[in-house]
Amino acid sequence: MTNMPRKNKLSPEDIELFRRKVGPVNPMRATNRATLVKKRRPPPRQPSLDQDQADREPAFDTFEPMDAAADEELSFFRPGVQHAQFRKLRKGRCAIRSELDLHGLTAAQARQELIAFLRESQSRGERCVRIIHGKGYNSPDRRSVLKTMLNIWLRQCDEVLAFCSAPLHDGGTGAAYVLLSTR
Repeated sequence: MTNMPRKNKLSPEDIELFRRKVGPVNPMRATNRATLVKKRRPPPRQPSLDQDQADREPAFDTFEPMDAAADEELSFFRPGVQHAQFRKLRKGRCAIRSELDLHGLTAAQARQELIAFLRESQSRGERCVRIIHGKGYNSPDRRSVLKTMLNIWLRQCDEVLAFCSAPLHDGGTGAAYVLLSTR
């Protein structure tokens, strides 16, 4: 039989000193209910195509990409991004500050909107944003054009530190979380 350490007992003086320092207290009512706090989604940003602004923006490199499958997960992070931060992003534990929905846009329109959205978000100091690109089910040939292009465009943006497909409850492989630099 091992010797068990004895619990320290408080002297009456210590108990009285504690009660004087803490003051009067009211016991809390015990509940067996957990409180669920729902995340508020930011309102989706509606595209506003400004051709003059798009003409001033730098062009992305163009080349023929390999198609990203509708159910394929996107995943990218730059050197220097902490693995713990990237895991937090992948699990959806970063506060999403704004959202861009690219549904129904052509690739050219989507690129213009993406550039404007990322710069605007970064200028407001937003660290994490969501981009909804869809899975391509409504494309004539059912290709994930916007998803494929987004995978390329985000890698080419200096403002983007990391991105990944969103968890299933937030769009799954039809949306991406993007981590922006604070510059």
